[in-house]
Amino acid sequence: MQHLLFADAARPIVDDERGCIRYVPDAISAETAAKWFDALRDHVAWKSERRLMYDRKVDVPRLLSSYWLDDPALPAELSAAFAVASRGAGYRFNSVGLNLYRDGNDSVAPHNDKLQELIAGAPIALLSLGATRRMTIRSKLPPRSVVHLDLEPGSLLLMSYATQKHFDHGIPKSRHAVGPRISLAFRHRPPQAVGY
Repeated sequence: MQHLLFADAARPIVDDERGCIRYVPDAISAETAAKWFDALRDHVAWKSERRLMYDRKVDVPRLLSSYWLDDPALPAELSAAFAVASRGAGYRFNSVGLNLYRDGNDSVAPHNDKLQELIAGAPIALLSLGATRRMTIRSKLPPRSVVHLDLEPGSLLLMSYATQKHFDHGIPKSRHAVGPRISLAFRHRPPQAVGY
């Protein structure tokens, strides 16, 4: 992320020997974010999944989709978002994972991206569309630190590869009424990555 396009607008969340996490609140306009949200919500082939957790299968509490970025059927909104994420991170990604959080009951547990499913050294970029949702970022080792970050529509969160070794991130359930949100997670995956 040496050539961060939005360097003046980016807010550092972490920037030390553990890696770099930066938040760009206005990577795209609110109007563009709303248009992309509507198009992707209505036209992407969303799917529900079940996963093994604690010795039993449970529903994943959000809807999912994914694309390779060289897919000829890539929606125009994802192509445009890819350009924003790649310029913002100074990196050319090859895949995007989509998460649709329908309401405050949808969430993702604290986790780090699986390093074996990423190209070593590649950053991750998360572009948010729809309602604002809170992300929690926690350090894995002492001294423990927790950051609560409201991901606004049109915002871009940039995480270096190294941060996946030192931090977990997640979107907790919300007790308050929240609207739907789509997260676009841009990554550089090896060709054999499962689900892509």
